[in-house]
Amino acid sequence: MRQFAELVTQVGSSTKTNDKLDALVAYFSSAVDEKDKVWVIALFSGRRPKRAVNTTQLATYAIEVAGLPFWLFEESYHTVGDLAETIALLLPESAPEQQHAEPLHDYIEGLIGLDKESEEVKKGFILESWRGMNRAEQFVFNKLITGGFRIGVSQSVMVNALAKVLQLESSVIAHRISGQWDPALISFEELLGEHAVTSDNSKPYPFYLAYAIEDDLSTLGDPHDWQAEWKWDGIRGQIIKRGGELFVWSRGEGLMTEKFPEYHALQTILPDGLVLDGEIIPAVDGKPLAFALLQTRIGRKNVTKKQLQEAPIAFFAYDLLEYEGEDWRGRPLTERRARLEEIVKSLHHPTLLLSDIVPFTSWEDLARLREQSREMGAEGFMLKKKSSTYQVGRKRGDWWKWKIDPLVIDAVMIYAQKGAGRRSGLYTDYTFAVRDGDKLVPFTKAYSGLTDKEFAQVDAFVKRNSLEKFGPVRTVKPELVFEIAFEGIAASSRHKSGVALRFPRMSRWRRDKKPEEINTLEDLKKMLEVYGK
Repeated sequence: MRQFAELVTQVGSSTKTNDKLDALVAYFSSAVDEKDKVWVIALFSGRRPKRAVNTTQLATYAIEVAGLPFWLFEESYHTVGDLAETIALLLPESAPEQQHAEPLHDYIEGLIGLDKESEEVKKGFILESWRGMNRAEQFVFNKLITGGFRIGVSQSVMVNALAKVLQLESSVIAHRISGQWDPALISFEELLGEHAVTSDNSKPYPFYLAYAIEDDLSTLGDPHDWQAEWKWDGIRGQIIKRGGELFVWSRGEGLMTEKFPEYHALQTILPDGLVLDGEIIPAVDGKPLAFALLQTRIGRKNVTKKQLQEAPIAFFAYDLLEYEGEDWRGRPLTERRARLEEIVKSLHHPTLLLSDIVPFTSWEDLARLREQSREMGAEGFMLKKKSSTYQVGRKRGDWWKWKIDPLVIDAVMIYAQKGAGRRSGLYTDYTFAVRDGDKLVPFTKAYSGLTDKEFAQVDAFVKRNSLEKFGPVRTVKPELVFEIAFEGIAASSRHKSGVALRFPRMSRWRRDKKPEEINTLEDLKKMLEVYGK
């Protein structure tokens, strides 16, 4: 646990990718406990242990140990902005002779084992663990409990570190750590050995991701070397048929087979040894519907008949990764696409659709077609070099996304809350409102888009101009105007404004505008009529 806490401290205190890579290489090279290394891979690739102790219980234990009144603990929490860090700062640090060096996996698996235990057993485990830790270990331990374990290390950095230690290609590592595996039941060798790929029929391939193109399209060269497809607004996914079984994975490597019963029919008609890459989208008669409809299906354990009718799901396939059990990722896109078209057209099933190629003769021609994106239910175009192989992760050169300009609206900030992680001491999470007559109606939240300098300036404004306090939230004078950019808009009965935005962020601080010049609720409703679905 101590070695892991030191690793977290190192990578959390650096903004340089190479420093984080070196720290991870040092850890995987020197860590003796193989199970600890498996858990580190799991944690850094988004596999969190199930929370067995809730935050209220954790705070109650900490207040008791620290001997503080509740109000003082609450004030400390609101000042720090992160529960795990607040508790670590308030707990008495154990003397060196009381600390004991238990492995990381003992603590994690101990927490998992508390799930069905009594309150007394849970409290005993937490207090005993705290007593044997230094402050850095207490902080990491608390993070494991609260589930807010974000330390600024991308999965690709971890993959590159493992590749360096094991002297393997990073694409090989990325494939081997993908899929469905339990850190408590698998060894380091089982996870990263060659048999890891062949023994798991459900294992997906790492997704190939594209960068946004910012240069003029003419820099890409001859347009005839490129394939254009609509960039759909859905969930990136893979459909896998191996060993007679069907598996559906999301880009976040979540196994979602049971979330979409529409796909179950494909189990009997898809050929074995097949992996398709595409988009999970609600659609009727081959036409994509709003992403908001898909959101009504996400996160639900049981999908009702009504939801199946209102948000029927299709799979828009645009690449072939495996055919007849053979990895096709190294073949050129033209070859993969030709075989994909044969497969999808021969099956002729309404749930499995082919993502169309958009024909064009020049970059100017494509620019004109791009203006139809919202009518098509798309976000713009994907541009793929016809000769490209299917790579791993986000790469430059062969695949680009060319999105349409976002929708924008001017709004005033009315609430502020402190951020998390390195922003836990600053007010960086804001709620915005538009005008409705004499009233201000909140309609969205945003926490990205400003520079560090601008965030510091807004933070200073919030501290000087707070009107009311509701827990961690501050009501502020409605004076700061921002341009809010977003990708889409949909009707929502859950929001007071009646609308929900897709990917809202602050695109500009409108210092040139006064609060009375912001947009109105009527403006939002007009946008909903034009761009909503």
